Amino acid sequence: MKSFRKIFFILLIFALSPIAKAKAVPESFADLAEKLMPSVVNISTTQTVRTTSNQFPFQFPPGSPFEEMFKDFQRPTERKASSLGSGFIIKDNGTVITNNHVIAGADDILIKVNSKEYKAKVIGADPYMDIAVLKMQTNDKFSPVKFGDSDKARVGDWVVAIGNPFGLGGTVTSGIISARNRDIGMTRYDDFIQTDASINQGNSGGPLFNLKGEVVGINTAIIAPGQSGSIGIGFAIPANAASKVIDQLVNYGETRRGWLGVRIQEVTKEIADVEKLKKPSGALVASVGENSPADKAGLKAGDIILEFDGKKINSMRELPKAVAGTEVGKRVELKIWRNKRLISKKLNLGRLESSEEFKTKQNETPNIKKEIKIDSLKIIVRDVNENDIKTRKLGKNTKGALIVEILNRSPLQNSLNTNDIILEVQKKPITNSENLNKVVEDIIKKGEKTLLLTIINNRNQRRYLGVKIN
Repeated sequence: MKSFRKIFFILLIFALSPIAKAKAVPESFADLAEKLMPSVVNISTTQTVRTTSNQFPFQFPPGSPFEEMFKDFQRPTERKASSLGSGFIIKDNGTVITNNHVIAGADDILIKVNSKEYKAKVIGADPYMDIAVLKMQTNDKFSPVKFGDSDKARVGDWVVAIGNPFGLGGTVTSGIISARNRDIGMTRYDDFIQTDASINQGNSGGPLFNLKGEVVGINTAIIAPGQSGSIGIGFAIPANAASKVIDQLVNYGETRRGWLGVRIQEVTKEIADVEKLKKPSGALVASVGENSPADKAGLKAGDIILEFDGKKINSMRELPKAVAGTEVGKRVELKIWRNKRLISKKLNLGRLESSEEFKTKQNETPNIKKEIKIDSLKIIVRDVNENDIKTRKLGKNTKGALIVEILNRSPLQNSLNTNDIILEVQKKPITNSENLNKVVEDIIKKGEKTLLLTIINNRNQRRYLGVKIN
């Protein structure tokens, strides 16, 4: 009897534990799928691809004088290319959401709903977030779906994907949210939901539903190395981020994103050490666009943006999303780390889509061309000259030391490349090669073990690098 009571007590404790209260595995997704299927569409597009064909059974090498001579004999040809994708209805008038890459460049767009096909036109598209809004050309009424709050979606939550993989319309797959806030280098605003629900070619633009039947994501990309099928790593644009863009496309036919006018980079541990920050955080301003909102407010290269409009910026990638999601023209306050102290700047946000071509500010030109070896860094450098400025389209007043060669065992070996230009060391401007040598020697004499370098790399981008020298 005592043993029975003991077993009963253990079972009672287990029944009341958090494990027992956890959400059960759904018995079936059938009711949910049946409800949602009429709102998910198949999208097919056709595009005219124009090429030229060579009538001769041979090819001339590029640059050959005969290449231009026989160009008139090349025959122009046209062919039709087609693609498949998915989408979902958000208004009963036939407004459909999909990925921009599904319809980009299309001559004709057909949307299939419940075996019935409709022609569609593009209302607006955003290549930055890879979203497009379409409208079916019909007076028929449809069953729309609603967006859910993707911020409330948790890792481990059940999700259902419905789409048109490989042209097999009405395909339902299920899985869980595997991760949040994924950056896969696809867009400047990467913030993907990762899921193991099976997503394949043709699923692009389709919805990712929660168990309430709300759209929490737009299926956009997969990782499938060496194969075309799913390996359980798919990515969806979060509904909250997508909704803002969709509203703008529906209302204006275009996006209206906030614009600061800075080029930024990550704050590394080495940079944080030199700048006396407690930890690597914020977004480091690499350069400032001329006449941009940031320029007019007095932001400078080397500033570290720690807060934007009341939002803490923990990493570089958070700033573009925060700026883009802020109303154009809004007056915002920035908290900036400059010269090892916190300052504030206020500015009116511009509009990204109407911004001028990004320009960087640079300094004066030296004409000395001799090369010198900097023993402490094991590099050979020369002064930036007029030819560098002309051929690389640098600012007319650019000064600095151009790296000619990086020698063996140089502390810069894995950080810099030949033809990189060193503009500053520890925020001190470098006027020429001799100046660079003196500045570095002085820093080493002080016992400092990390250099903060401001450079222009081979792609003519201004960057900051923290480099250990001891």
